Amino acid sequence: MATEVNVPALGESITEATLGQWLKKPGEAVAVDEPIASLETDKVSVEVPSPVAGTFGKAMVAEGDTVNVGAVIATIAEGTAAAAPAAVQPAAAPAPAATAPAAQGHEVTDEQAAALRLSPAVRRAVQETGVDAAALTGSGRDGRLTKEDVQQAAQGKAAQPSAPVQPGAQAPVLAAATTGERREERVRMTRLRQTIATRLKEAQNTAALLTTFNDVDMTEVIAARARYKDLFEKKHGIRLGFMGFFVKAVALAARDVPSVNARIEADEIVYHDYLDVSVAVSAPKGLVVPVIRSAERMSFAEIEGAIAGYGKKAKEGTLTQADMAGGTFTISNGGVFGSLLSTPIINPPQSAVLGMHRIEERPVVKDGQIVARPMMYLALSYDHRLVDGREAVTFLVRIKEAIEDPTRLLIDL
Repeated sequence: MATEVNVPALGESITEATLGQWLKKPGEAVAVDEPIASLETDKVSVEVPSPVAGTFGKAMVAEGDTVNVGAVIATIAEGTAAAAPAAVQPAAAPAPAATAPAAQGHEVTDEQAAALRLSPAVRRAVQETGVDAAALTGSGRDGRLTKEDVQQAAQGKAAQPSAPVQPGAQAPVLAAATTGERREERVRMTRLRQTIATRLKEAQNTAALLTTFNDVDMTEVIAARARYKDLFEKKHGIRLGFMGFFVKAVALAARDVPSVNARIEADEIVYHDYLDVSVAVSAPKGLVVPVIRSAERMSFAEIEGAIAGYGKKAKEGTLTQADMAGGTFTISNGGVFGSLLSTPIINPPQSAVLGMHRIEERPVVKDGQIVARPMMYLALSYDHRLVDGREAVTFLVRIKEAIEDPTRLLIDL
């Protein structure tokens, strides 16, 4: 008896997804609730568990296909793998001698790819670079190899001295850069990347975007962090970063300028008496924005703990739709990648986003003297339909004042 596997409910307003990768192949044994496929939604990857124990029967859709919630994507034959007809495979015919071009260097058969659970992109990378996939340790979910793992291994291989070519052996084919060959690679955009592109373009087309800038002296925050970071980590088990200071400063400034934490809905303005901060986090498949809810009520430890937890989940690919739903204001920290200055784009339907940048010593005038100070540029992009220029500047100045004098965060100034 075969049991159908359906696309599970993916969250409010989400009706379809993309079949990202099959984690099982026909004939393989599966346990109850064992993941057999991964789906890519607009924001996250979701694994589809097997509803019963048995043998993977038939895949109804191919990787890259769009599937609707509730659609049947596979069947599971109940029972052991040995008893399932799909588990008995006929003897394989000899593979053609040139399944992949000789330039690929390392041929990966369908059986090997399935055993190692290689995605099409990873399999192609293995064939192009010539690395031994079986010898690599994957950094992806459940230890699966990623394209980056293969590329890093290939770079390490290239740095090693070349072994002498034995008599009668075929010499390795030189890289494209040596032969002058020019290559192109077409990779289908993930659903996440498509959604990011659509939403950012929507923001540009709909909102009246404007950006205002300021700079902030980070001397006092750096000193406070250096003074208390060891005690903070010892007591709370997490590191004290800079983001906690900025989240607290935004919460303070939003009380003075509530329009920055509001949104437009039809012909009405919706104001929030809470601050749900979307924190932009870099993930393997793109930028994601998990939400720190009711940040205005949270302590430094609670904020830093939430950020650390989301960062870990983003790397592991375990962020859920609920983690990223909502959000009334966004903070994006391009400084961790070395950005000096940028104009961030708002995350609809939010009306503003704060961009943080790298800290670097610059000459500034203090009390008539030119001194070196650790400075950071801040950028506030906002929807001018809702937020006036005066309000945007005031909001940014409030943040600057709180960061340059962190005592304000404690006495509510």
